[in-house]
Amino acid sequence: MNAFKPKETLTEQVARHIENLIVFDQLGSGERIFEAAMAKQMDVSHGSVREALLLLEKRHLVRNVPRKGAFVTPLDEFFVRSLHEVLELYLTHTGRKLARLWQEDDMQKLESLYQRMDSCYRNNDLMTFLELGIEYTKASLAYADNYFIVSAIDDLWPSARRCAFAAFQFGGKQILEDNLAHMQESIRAIRERDEDKLADILHRFALQQCQQVLDAIEASSRTNA
Repeated sequence: MNAFKPKETLTEQVARHIENLIVFDQLGSGERIFEAAMAKQMDVSHGSVREALLLLEKRHLVRNVPRKGAFVTPLDEFFVRSLHEVLELYLTHTGRKLARLWQEDDMQKLESLYQRMDSCYRNNDLMTFLELGIEYTKASLAYADNYFIVSAIDDLWPSARRCAFAAFQFGGKQILEDNLAHMQESIRAIRERDEDKLADILHRFALQQCQQVLDAIEASSRTNA
């Protein structure tokens, strides 16, 4: 008998829609989100939008300010550096476990995702590339075995997608090439069960990614000045 799988709630659907507006910069950094206008645009109740905005606050994309309304979380230097620092901490911790404990099925999954992402790169399919990148990182959490880390990273994915898109908007295909090179290097270190090498790779890539996003933000601010 098939396991029961409830459909995504309306609140989650509304949250996903607003999340994508933020991730792909259709709602800009610091912009106010007007609840009534969003409800009308989506043909849903004010309550559904309000609940979605609370969910997105938990995912660090929205700030709900009492008596003022909801605003897109500013994508500034403090936010970007904080995000990449904490992601590095979590992913290094779980990566070390993966390097010690991986089974052949784990490696096959990581290598398959790498091949699919390489195909997306060659076909200029950015959206699928970004989604597979998240899937790849989730697959690397196979041995996390820590409720709080997995829960925290789930809430950080939307911001990671947002930063990845911002970097791509500025850096173009070079960003995708850097991602693929990082994945290939990481997979090699995992196969070798070399925890220290993997930790060093993750550290260097976190610094590189962070700087790419900061460069994108600076370029955008110059353009809009």
